[in-house]
Amino acid sequence: MSAGEALPLPDLARQGGAYVAKVHGEPMLELPRDLYIPPEALEVFLDTFEGPLDLLLYLIRRQNINVLEIPMAELTRQYLGYVEMMRRTQLELAAEYLLMAAVLIEIKSRLLLPKPPAPMGEEAEDPRVELVRRLLEYERMKEAARQLDLLPLVDRDYATVRVWFDRVASARLPEVFPDDLRAAWAGIVARAKINRHHLVTREQLSVRAQMSRMLKALEPSRYAEFTALFAEHRDVAHLVVAFLALLELARERLVEIAQAEPFAPIYIHLRSAPAFALAPDID
Repeated sequence: MSAGEALPLPDLARQGGAYVAKVHGEPMLELPRDLYIPPEALEVFLDTFEGPLDLLLYLIRRQNINVLEIPMAELTRQYLGYVEMMRRTQLELAAEYLLMAAVLIEIKSRLLLPKPPAPMGEEAEDPRVELVRRLLEYERMKEAARQLDLLPLVDRDYATVRVWFDRVASARLPEVFPDDLRAAWAGIVARAKINRHHLVTREQLSVRAQMSRMLKALEPSRYAEFTALFAEHRDVAHLVVAFLALLELARERLVEIAQAEPFAPIYIHLRSAPAFALAPDID
């Protein structure tokens, strides 16, 4: 080692077994003499109060005191001590804390003064009654708030799951009652009687031919109105055959008869596309 090189300083902290801090790599074996620590720097408030009633309730419950038998002298002393401590720590005191301090001092003074004679049959008024009522009411509200907080809360106790479906379900109409179907058929017959005319030639009518016609007219994805399946210019004989064909299709479960609500229009819906058309009757 040359003469110009400096000897390494021993690590006094490691040799002494003490834990010290290092500033810029230099060990600090003692606190700086010019270091200033304010007196309130290490003060920690473990209890926070939501108001003067909360503070009073805390002082009462901490000493297991019955609310109906509050020792006003001791309670006032402890309350004023807390208020003075908050004032010394430069906390902004709300006006309600100071107002409660004045109320406590007034109740304490009224208890120390001689009580005026009460009327016959009545007890002397206790100056603590109003304060006790407010404390009991506040305690009930606080307990109710605690019970509500214990209930399960979304995003705190559990998470909701949402699933989106792209498919839209088709509206299913309720079934038709026989009375509604009979009334709709009576309306078709009444309309046909108005357009009655004489037939000169005899025409062969086929139920299966009408069934094939209705199956071709119906579409699987749409509801057809009941009256649309019957031609307006047809006579009663054609309408009877068409109505029998519709009942036969319903019996074979090829069509579905539905109605949204009582006295509403009746609709016919094709259950599924038929694999073949019905062949007409051959005489």
